[in-house]
Amino acid sequence: MNLEDVAKRAKVSTATVSRVLNDVGLVKSSTRARVLKAVRELNYHPNLHARTLAGGKNRTLGMVVSNLENPFFLDIFRALEAEAHRHKYEVVVANTDYRPQRLLASVHNLMGRRPAGLAMIVSEMEPSLMDELAGANIPVVVYDVGATKPNITNIRVNYGKGMEKMARYLHDLGHRRMAFVGHHTSLGPLSVRKKSFVDMMAALTPEIEFTTMVETDSPAGGRQAVRRILASGFRPTAVMCVNDYMAIGVLRELRDQGLSVPGDVSVTGFDNISLAEFTIPTLTTAHIPREKIGKLIFETLVPEQGRGTETSQEILIDPVLMVRESTGPCKAN
Repeated sequence: MNLEDVAKRAKVSTATVSRVLNDVGLVKSSTRARVLKAVRELNYHPNLHARTLAGGKNRTLGMVVSNLENPFFLDIFRALEAEAHRHKYEVVVANTDYRPQRLLASVHNLMGRRPAGLAMIVSEMEPSLMDELAGANIPVVVYDVGATKPNITNIRVNYGKGMEKMARYLHDLGHRRMAFVGHHTSLGPLSVRKKSFVDMMAALTPEIEFTTMVETDSPAGGRQAVRRILASGFRPTAVMCVNDYMAIGVLRELRDQGLSVPGDVSVTGFDNISLAEFTIPTLTTAHIPREKIGKLIFETLVPEQGRGTETSQEILIDPVLMVRESTGPCKAN
């Protein structure tokens, strides 16, 4: 089945069929309906690979994320995908589960498709891979990893500032025994969040007591972190989580342990995923504009469709503190 068959069935020219399928140019609504009906009846599917070869341009974008189960990554993907679809692009996504070898394989697989651009929303980036991406002949966007390199735009979130805001807020509420719950804290921005917590604990007041716990990036990991903290004998009045995804598990485990939030323990997350407004209690967190990030990625990878954004730059985003029900004044003696 080809374009000529559709044109014959719809009684139009192949140029008209092409305009309808690509949604370009002016076509009467009745003609458009007739073409689309012919497409359905013939079960016609455009050969995108052939179209790319003929037109000399691929309308596919590649995206690699660390954990697609985490709504933070999913939200960025959806925002990028929505913007891509508006401009007749497709997004192919790969998930690494924070595994460097899987990351390398995913990048090479996507590059083999010759995408128009590549977005790397990962924490497990190696310097050698950054060098390889800098030498690619396509625009590349990375998320808060590595140094600035040619051909690469780095979207950075000021995690240090965000963690400082959160720690000072809890300190002002009277909390002096705090815990940090994180995951993969040797990697990129995740290490920054942990380091910022530790640095702030040292800088606030001498009587601060704190501990850190590392588990998997999941609600189950948050639950396990709470179990381990309490089993150690440490009794925090506040728990700062590396992200909202783990904080959901922290909230659940504290409740199962008979501790009230925020009466006994205040809890904070980071990212402000949509679920943060639906937890019980609602979660205090730091907002990262995932929809904005998705749009920025598209405008950078496809500059003629955006603002003509140049590569080889840094875009800095400041998190915004979102105070909700999961935090309150320290009531411990």
